[in-house]
Amino acid sequence: MVPLKQKGQVCLSACKTYAFEEVHAALREQLDALHVEELLFPGCRVVIKPNLVIRSKPEEGVITHPAVVAAVAVELLERGAGHVTVAESPGGPYTPPLLRAIYEAGGYTELAQTYGFSLNFDCSYGSLEAPQGQRCKRFDVIQPVLEADLLVDIAKLKTHGMMGLSAAVKNLFGCVPGLMKPELHCRFPEREAFGEMVADLCCALKPALCVVDGIVGMEGNGPTGGKPRLVGALAASRDPFALDMVCASLIHQDPMHVPYLRAGMKRGVCPESLDELSLWGVPVQSLAVSDFIQPESCSVNFLDWLPKFLRPLAEKVATPVPKIQTNHCVGCGKCAESCPQHTIRIAGGHAVIDYRKCIRCYCCHEMCPKHVIDIKRFRLFRF
Repeated sequence: MVPLKQKGQVCLSACKTYAFEEVHAALREQLDALHVEELLFPGCRVVIKPNLVIRSKPEEGVITHPAVVAAVAVELLERGAGHVTVAESPGGPYTPPLLRAIYEAGGYTELAQTYGFSLNFDCSYGSLEAPQGQRCKRFDVIQPVLEADLLVDIAKLKTHGMMGLSAAVKNLFGCVPGLMKPELHCRFPEREAFGEMVADLCCALKPALCVVDGIVGMEGNGPTGGKPRLVGALAASRDPFALDMVCASLIHQDPMHVPYLRAGMKRGVCPESLDELSLWGVPVQSLAVSDFIQPESCSVNFLDWLPKFLRPLAEKVATPVPKIQTNHCVGCGKCAESCPQHTIRIAGGHAVIDYRKCIRCYCCHEMCPKHVIDIKRFRLFRF
């Protein structure tokens, strides 16, 4: 195959299992095509940012599978990286005990020892300026990312209750430390504004290499409450927006309905169609899943046809809300802890939501360890 240029190029490979040899072989070819060795230099400090949003086992389809991270780490070390560290700030408090539990549950601890990469336990953070940001000019970001010579973004292909899609660009929101994430949800409660903020963060972080684990994705009410779905895809690029355009097509989403991609298009950092990309590997349509289940919280398109004066009321009625399965809620308080508006309290042994203040960010749904918070649409708008 012909080697690719640097930006706007996406590699897509078929990969049906997480057998390390198969994953490694596919990624080696992709990194060859992307000329990743150009990014490395002796002693280069690489930080890999996976998706480890909550404590979860790899087979549940919530987190980036450790085999994908290990294969990328091995390739980077063999190509000259001086040190490779996996760093993540999951939902909830940003503490070493939580990181240790998440790494262990996800299979990262064992593979780090086997393949020679490190796991971060430094929970300090610093400031990242975003002078070109349109919504946000400064972010608090975990310290390992700030100190890295090279940031590698390894995401999981999932639906997302608020953004529609979670892939390379959205994964970088995990660089914001712990409970500072809900603060940004509170500052930017609307989907459009939040998408623009996520685009600002991605442009400020400038990941040098992005990989998406789409071998098993998550459909339905992702990013944590959906169901695993075999897609059989590994994708890589040096351009996160271009990569996510391919990811949207893989799970049958219109990129124009993904707020952060739409924001990227407006500012000229995201291609407007696949026709603008140079694709390496298998055709996108050969792996695309036409019946991929979308999140219930996807926007209702008919609102665009209503008179403007009716849209605010219609949107309020049509926007799905988080609904707690009170019979199954154990009252652990994780939802209340993650709620940016502090609208959730524990009463009678289970969580209760004050919908008058709910901003529909779905953080509670995302962080519930028991997956007993559903996203419910008003019955008239269920299609």
